[in-house]
Parts: sequence; structure tokens; C-alpha cells
Amino acid sequence: MRVKVATALTAVLLLAAACSSKPAETGAANTSGTNTGAATTANVPQGPAAGSVEEFTTKVGDRVFFGFDRYDLTAEAQAQLQKIAAWLKTYPQYRFVIEGHCDDRGTREYNLALGERRATAVKNYLIALGIDASRMQTISYGKERPVCTENTEECWAQNRRGVIVLQ
Repeated sequence: MRVKVATALTAVLLLAAACSSKPAETGAANTSGTNTGAATTANVPQGPAAGSVEEFTTKVGDRVFFGFDRYDLTAEAQAQLQKIAAWLKTYPQYRFVIEGHCDDRGTREYNLALGERRATAVKNYLIALGIDASRMQTISYGKERPVCTENTEECWAQNRRGVIVLQ
């Protein structure tokens, strides 16, 4: 009888040892005492880092749009620039360029002048919102850098823009 119990106990111990395995290393310290093998959401970054250029372009937005042959700021553009100014106040280490762009209608010279007026309108509004003018400069690309090249109003509207490029 003792032999049967000892044999059964040995078989159970061998089976338990064979079935257990060391959990896979994940490279992170396991502080909970268990390892599920899956990353937790606390360890995975959620979106771009705060204060990064990527955060600025994806979460805040880096551009405003203008009407045809216009350089005045719409209410929507002003609201966007207010968001931009709030972010720029939070991260004063950034200098930036304000690019003025136009659609492809009109002459090169006309669009360069219109792009400059658009960039200047953005600059002046940001200054009025408390952003130091020494942090910014303007440049006009006119119609030379379109984001869309189709000959449709929707496409032209995308090209009539002011873009803030962080440095």
C-alpha cells in the first residue's frame, strides 16, 4: 500500500513539474506578482508625448484656412489660433515659422503677396493673443506648395492656408 501511495505521489509531483513553466520575460518589472504575458494600458503610451511636435500637429492642429482671395481670419480660424496660442504659451521653448499658401489661381507674384498677407494676419493675431513676436517669422510660398492638385473648389480650399511649423 505504501508503495502505491509513494508511486502516486511521485507521479503527481513529476506531472506538476512537467506542466509548470517559467513565464516569458517581457522586459518590464513585474510588480503584481503575476505575469499575464500581455502589456497593460498603463505601460503603453497613449498618443504623442506632451509638448512634442507630433502632439501639436495631431491634437492641436497646425493650420488655418482662408477664403478665396482673402487674408482676413474667419471665426473658425480665430478659434483655431486661440488653441494654437494656448499650446504655444504652455511650451515657450518653440520658435516657429508661419507659412502663407494660396491655391493655384492667379499669377505667381500675386499669390506670393497674398500668401505673405495671410502669414502676417496669423502672426498679428498670435501676437494679440500674447505670443512673443521674436518666436515667429513668416514666409510666403504662394501657390508653390499645394497639398492638393485637383482643379476643384474643395481642393483649392485646402491650399488656401496658413501653417505653423515648429522649429
